[in-house]
Amino acid sequence: MRGAVSTPFVAVFQTEVLFNLKRVAPYALMIIFSANAIMWWGWGAAVRYGWATNSAFYIVRNFKGFLFITGLPLFIALMMGDPIIRDFRIGVDPLIFSKPVSRAEYLLGKFFGNFFVLVCCQACFALTLLLLQAISIKGMIVLPPRVLPYFQHFFFFVVVSSLAIAAVCFTVGTLTRNVKIVYGLVLSCYFIYIAWQETIKGWPLRWRVVLDPLLFNDGYEAYKHSADWLNNLVVSYDADMIANRVLMLAFSLVCLAILYARFSIAERAKTNAEQDQTSILNLTPRAERLDNDTESFGVAQSVRAVEAVAGTQIKIPQVNIVTQGWRAGFEQFMAALEVEFRLLRAERSLVVVAPLIMFMCGLELAAYKVVPEVSYSATYASRTANALLLFLFGIAVFYAGETMHRDRELRIEPVLWSAPAPNFVLLLSKFSATLLLSISLMLLVALTAIPLQIYKGHAPLELPIYLTTYAVVLVPNVVFMVAASVALNVLLRDKYLTYAVSLAIGSAFYYLTSQGYNHWLYNPVLYQLWTPSDLVNGGSHLTRILVHRFYCFALSALLLALALLYFERKSTKGLKVQGRLNGAGWSLLVVIVSVLVAVVTGLIVSAGM
Repeated sequence: MRGAVSTPFVAVFQTEVLFNLKRVAPYALMIIFSANAIMWWGWGAAVRYGWATNSAFYIVRNFKGFLFITGLPLFIALMMGDPIIRDFRIGVDPLIFSKPVSRAEYLLGKFFGNFFVLVCCQACFALTLLLLQAISIKGMIVLPPRVLPYFQHFFFFVVVSSLAIAAVCFTVGTLTRNVKIVYGLVLSCYFIYIAWQETIKGWPLRWRVVLDPLLFNDGYEAYKHSADWLNNLVVSYDADMIANRVLMLAFSLVCLAILYARFSIAERAKTNAEQDQTSILNLTPRAERLDNDTESFGVAQSVRAVEAVAGTQIKIPQVNIVTQGWRAGFEQFMAALEVEFRLLRAERSLVVVAPLIMFMCGLELAAYKVVPEVSYSATYASRTANALLLFLFGIAVFYAGETMHRDRELRIEPVLWSAPAPNFVLLLSKFSATLLLSISLMLLVALTAIPLQIYKGHAPLELPIYLTTYAVVLVPNVVFMVAASVALNVLLRDKYLTYAVSLAIGSAFYYLTSQGYNHWLYNPVLYQLWTPSDLVNGGSHLTRILVHRFYCFALSALLLALALLYFERKSTKGLKVQGRLNGAGWSLLVVIVSVLVAVVTGLIVSAGM
């Protein structure tokens, strides 16, 4: 009988833990979660409302906010979405399954190994809050030090909820073999959870507690009680809360059971019949036949004519391959853009993500009453624009990240880099392809909102308002987010580290804007800074918005120029070649011009016109 230490499950578990120890992403998550704890401790609601920072109520409140506001489901998807996909992508799956390891041992080892690393990263949030009890700033209330509530509430609220989310991400990612479907599903879960909370709002408290996946409905109603009452509150778990946690554990087991039943160790993309067939690349197959007829007079005459022509001397035209100059660079860029966009369109995840985005944006319009601020068209356009912002952020982060690292993962990067093409062809083609994909999704959402407005009888339909809203608000936002994602991927050079940093920046941005830190200069996407009336009625506020859009474009150009400057592929040294600016020289020039434009437009925006 084998010892417990040498079981295949333990071997797979240890391998996953050791693999994650060599990655940058877990350490980045630890830093991000600890920074969130410090920010919530010193600049949260405790000082404002007189709550003790280490009271049971505030500990639970921090853990619940950590589950939702910081984007924790996306971080869970980052860690749990592709452990199985990774083995198939790098081609080690035949080696793994040649060993005496069962499906259950392999799947459970992968799942719990990565989930253990995830919980260790999340524990940094709780440990940081625990250690901060020793520090107090002016106006902060701190109760006597305590340890058990931090660990107790962390496991009850954070770990159990994370287990359910991790099971969903792991199951969907493994069965679809596409991690972007996982990211799209998690992004949509924010809208689904908010809609679910609105649905159960009028239900009895008991059912709201049992059926709340994140257990936000605790019934304490903090704002109806005094600070002293909340500071002395002892948080205990009643039968309904325990039933909720048991339900989450059962849900996790069901997800893993479905995965075990459906998991296949072979790729489903190819059938045995397809593997046996030879690809003809859409060419007309040549008929296989043997002609035994005697040669006809016409055929013989044509053969003699060809031989006579072959005997004459024909001057062959000279053909030169041009790889220098703006015209050649533009043609190379268009060819690369076509290839990149075709690869993005071929993504299986778009079959799920695109309809999901259309459904979620349309659901907000269909489920909630539309009150026109200026007109129905302006309200429909503004609502879809606000709902699209989160999805476009996800497209910019995950699709741009996959596009930037696809060549390296497929091991064709050296071949592409050896081609006589400038750096901007390789880099800007990926940026432009992701930008076109985002704009295509915007058009699909618009084509969802317009028929819905017609169906609900909210006339008149004003198409120019849709065009103005999307062109002024969404297009510059998409340009900036994709440019920022490309720049981060170039500078950090690690896909998962870039994902973690991007999600941390997005979460911090959302938290700071919700706390009132919403200045025009550090809000390039105009979140909560515009209304439909600003775009329809015009005036000085519209002028300020338009100037801000130039400020946003200048920042985007600056980010792309920095990405070109720090791109790993160095074609030439210096800033000039044969007395002319090379790619690095032009990039540096764009950096200078972009900084000047950003400074000028930023001063105009700050002055408020």
